[in-house]
Amino acid sequence: MTAAAPEPKANMGRPVPRYDAAAKVTGRATYASDMPLDNPAYAFLVTSAIAKGRIDGFDLDDARQVRGVIDIVTHENAPKLKESKLFSNGGYAGTTIQPLKSADIAHDGQIIAVVIAESYEAAREAANRVKVSYAAVAPSASFDSPGITTAAAKGQNAQFKEDPEGGDFAKAFDAAEVKLTASYETPTQHHNPMELFTTSCAWMGDELVIYEGSQYVYGLKNGVAEQLGIDPDKVRVVNPYVGGGFGSRGSMTPRTAIIAGIAKRLNRPIKLVPTRDQGFTIATYRAETRHEIRLGAGLDGKLVALRHDGAEVSSRPDAYCVGGTKTTTRLYACPNVASLVSIVRADRNTPGFMRSPPEVPYLFALESAMDELAVKLNMDPVELRRINDTTVEPIGGKPYTSRSLMACFDEAARAFGWSQRSPQPKSMSDGDWLVGYGCAATCYPTQMAPSAARVRLQRDGRTRVEIAGHEIGTGAYTVIAQTAAERLGVPLEKVAVFLGDSDLPPAPVAGGSNSTASTCSAVMMVCDRIRQRLFKAVMPSDSIADKAKETVGISQAPSTQAAQSDRPLDLEKAFDALGVGIVEEYGEWKPEGAPLDSFTAMHSGHARLVGGHQMKDKIAYAFGAEFVEIRVNRFTHEIRCPRLVGAFAAGRIMNPRTARSQLMGGLIWGMSSALLEATEIDERNARYVNDNLADYLVPVNADVPGVEVILLSEQDDHINPAGVKGLGELANVGTNAAICNAIYHATGQRIRKLPVRLENIEV
Repeated sequence: MTAAAPEPKANMGRPVPRYDAAAKVTGRATYASDMPLDNPAYAFLVTSAIAKGRIDGFDLDDARQVRGVIDIVTHENAPKLKESKLFSNGGYAGTTIQPLKSADIAHDGQIIAVVIAESYEAAREAANRVKVSYAAVAPSASFDSPGITTAAAKGQNAQFKEDPEGGDFAKAFDAAEVKLTASYETPTQHHNPMELFTTSCAWMGDELVIYEGSQYVYGLKNGVAEQLGIDPDKVRVVNPYVGGGFGSRGSMTPRTAIIAGIAKRLNRPIKLVPTRDQGFTIATYRAETRHEIRLGAGLDGKLVALRHDGAEVSSRPDAYCVGGTKTTTRLYACPNVASLVSIVRADRNTPGFMRSPPEVPYLFALESAMDELAVKLNMDPVELRRINDTTVEPIGGKPYTSRSLMACFDEAARAFGWSQRSPQPKSMSDGDWLVGYGCAATCYPTQMAPSAARVRLQRDGRTRVEIAGHEIGTGAYTVIAQTAAERLGVPLEKVAVFLGDSDLPPAPVAGGSNSTASTCSAVMMVCDRIRQRLFKAVMPSDSIADKAKETVGISQAPSTQAAQSDRPLDLEKAFDALGVGIVEEYGEWKPEGAPLDSFTAMHSGHARLVGGHQMKDKIAYAFGAEFVEIRVNRFTHEIRCPRLVGAFAAGRIMNPRTARSQLMGGLIWGMSSALLEATEIDERNARYVNDNLADYLVPVNADVPGVEVILLSEQDDHINPAGVKGLGELANVGTNAAICNAIYHATGQRIRKLPVRLENIEV
C-alpha cells in the first residue's frame, strides 16, 4: 500500500462529517448514566434548605420505612475523606466545601445526606421523607448584602497573579481631552448542560472505576484518590462522551468521593443521577460581577488612559475569581493602564469555570465602554477600534504572534451591511420596530497544556490513536482522527480514536479552548515519530555524523526532515524494510512556557494551561468581530435579535464544519447572556429561585433567525505544531456588549446591567 502524501500545511482542514455523528444520532454513544453496572444500588441526594447555620438533627424514621432503602448517610456516619485544595489554587477540587463532613451549612443546596436504595424511585421517595432540624443564621447573598467581606483578588488566588498596569493612569486620565467613566454589571449564570451530573462508582477489589462526565479525567482520578487516601493507580475514570460541560465538569466535584466511599462500604456499585435543580448547587456556576471602566482619549480617538476595576462574588472559604483584566488591559493600544480585581465573599456555593470565564463578563464592560466612547467622539465604533488596534500588547510590550482583529471587523462589517447604518440613535425603524446595529470585538487567549498520545499504525493503514482527551460535544474525536490521517497519509475511515479514559495517555483539562491545540500537537508529534521510523527503514542514508548532530540539536538527519515534511510514504515498502506489521509510538508534548516538571504534573493531574501571557517573548490570542441587529418594539418594548454575524480568526481551523458549529453556538449563547440568562437569587435566603429549565431562560431557534459565521484564514507558526489557537470559547465573548450597543442605537438608552429585559426599556 502506498500512503498518500500528508495534506499540505494549510489554514483550513477538511470539513469532514463528525467522527461520532452516527453513534450520537443512533444512541450508541455511551454517557455516564448509560454505563452498565452489575446489580447497582441507587443514590439520591438530600440538600440543605438553608444557606447558613447548622443541622440540629435528622428524623430518618419515615424515610427508612420506604421499601428498598439500604442506607441513609449523613455527616454522622459518612465515610471520612481527606481535604483537597481548590483547582485554581493548585488542587483538584471545584470547591473546598466538603459535604457530610460536619453539621455546618455553608450554602443553600449543600449535600447533607445521601439515600441509598434498590431503585431510583425508592431512593427519591425516601429522600423526600428525610426531616431535618436546622439552626439557621441570616446569610449574605451577594454584593449589597450585610456581612459580606471584600478583598483584592491578587494574593488570595494562585491562578490570579496580576493586576496589570503600566504608565501613569491617573495623570494621563486627568489630562485626557475626552473622558468616560461607567459602571457595568453581569448576573449569576448556570451551565445547565443537557447531561445531568451523574456519578457511578464500582469497586473491583481495591480498584475503583468511576463513570462520570468529566472534562479532566486525570484530575478527577488523582483528586478522588487523594480524598480517599489511596494510590491513584487504583482509580480509573471512564467517560467516552460528555453531554455538555461548559466548564462545570472541569474540576473534581464534591459528590464523587462520597459516592465512591459509600460504594466501598456497601461493597456494591452505586449510581447517582442528581436532579436538575440540585445541579445548581452541587456544581459550579458563573458568578455575578461588577465593573468600573475609565477611558481617556484624544479627540482623534486614540486611547491615552484605561482603568478597569472588577469585583466578583465567591464563597466564604474559596477565593475563586476569573480576573479578566489580564485581557481587557491588553486588547487595545494604550500607554497608561491600571486595574484591580476584588473578591466579595458571600454564603454561596463556590463558582467556577463557565465558557470564556473571564472574557464574557469583563469584555462586556470594556466593549460597552468603547461604544460609549465612540458616541462621545462622534466616531464610528469600528473606526475607533481601528485607531486603537495594535500588534504589541501595552503591558509588557510583547508582540502578538498574529492579530487579525481588524480583518475580522472588515469582513463581518461587509457581510452585515454596516455601511447602511445611520449613526444617530433612534434613526432607523421598520413599522412599530426601532432598529439598532451594534458591534463588539471578541478575543480569547491561546492556551495549551502538556499532552501525551499513543499511535499504532498497521501495514494496511489501519490506525489506532489513544489519548485521554475529552469529547464534550466539540468534535475532539473528529479533529484528532483528521490529524492522524493527514500526518500518516491514511484514509480517515481507517483511523480509530479512543478518548475519555484515564488508562489512556494523559491529556489536559478540556477547558480554555486548549484541547485541539494540545491533543493534536501531541498526536502530530507521535505520528511524525512513526514516519521517522518508517523513513529510516527506507532511507538508510543517515550517517553517524547526521545522527550525532541531531542528538545535540545542531541539525536534523535526512530521515527526520522527510518525516516532518509532506513527503509521501510507501507503507508496504517501509513495513517490508522493517520486517514488522505494526509500528507503535508513545510521546509526550509540552508547549513553550510549560514548567520543566510538566510530564510529572500531567500524570498527576496537576498540569496547568499555558497561555499566551506565559510565552517568553510573544503573546497569542484568537480574535473576532461580532455584529448584531436588534429590534425593539416602541409600544410593547419587546426585544428581538433577527441577525448575528461573526468573523473569526483562530490560526489553523482543523475542521471548518465543526468549527462553524461551535462558533454558531457561541454567538447564540452570547445573545442569551445579554437578553435571557440570569440565575435569580432570593437575597433574604441566598437561594437560587429559577433552578430549572422552565424558569431559567435559554435560547431556541426562534430567538435568532439568522446566524452567519465567517472563518478567516490565518497562519500562525509561533504557537504550536498544529498552528491552532483554539476557538471553542471565542464566539460568546463580546456578543452581550454588541447587543447592548445595538439597543442604544435603536432606542438612545444605554443599558449597563445584564440581562436586558423588556421592563428595562424606556422609549
